[in-house]
Amino acid sequence: MSSLRRADRVSAILERVTGTGSVDAGQLADEFQVSPATIRRDLQILEDQRLLSRTHGGAVAVDVAYELPVRFRAGQHREEKALIAKTVAGLLPKGPLSLGLTGGTTTHLLARLLAERVDLTVVTNALNIAAELSLRPRLKLIMTGGVSRTQSYELVGPIADQALRGLNMAVAVVGVDGISVRGGLTTHDEIEANTNATMVRRADRVIVVADGSKVGKVCLAGICPITDVAMLVTDPSADPAGVEAIRRAGTEVMMAG
Repeated sequence: MSSLRRADRVSAILERVTGTGSVDAGQLADEFQVSPATIRRDLQILEDQRLLSRTHGGAVAVDVAYELPVRFRAGQHREEKALIAKTVAGLLPKGPLSLGLTGGTTTHLLARLLAERVDLTVVTNALNIAAELSLRPRLKLIMTGGVSRTQSYELVGPIADQALRGLNMAVAVVGVDGISVRGGLTTHDEIEANTNATMVRRADRVIVVADGSKVGKVCLAGICPITDVAMLVTDPSADPAGVEAIRRAGTEVMMAG
């Protein structure tokens, strides 16, 4: 495991502490083939984000579910997210298309797959997606303004909302932290949720991209009800009961891979 980048290693450590409740720094150093000092820095990063609590010799889980910053999320469920992005890229209509993209690791992967398309107009509030597409000469990029959220690289708030209210999109691809019949689409931050909801309202068709860990999950802030979603693209690890409930609510569900 010595080839893991820090973001991937930190993501793996967080998954471990979430699953087991605690981790030992020495064991992590051996497993990842890095120095104990490197592991201590990794644990400090996670403690600074309030994602765990350091102890003498290791760390323990915290009780509150905080949002994992997007730079660490990229290492989680990477294969599933890549398959979901590839599936959605194949589903999008050919020819001229106005496409909305919210922030998120899967939508960022999708943007990379679409970068060579022609006759495509992309509307996004995500700084990393805009950076990915800004130098593509055959693609039109529209970026909202707004206040930057360091957790998600998204521009949010009234300025972003106002920009989106003046635009119309044929399709919006929306990344979420949770999707369920009870909660609809949800995320951790209420201001981000409101901006994403504005994009949803301005789109003719809404496609949600969510790996299986997010199906059936309900987070703090609601974006929109499940009935606003035309399609969910997820992976086979999703809870079957949650998937079936979403289907019964009238949303098409497609399994990537």
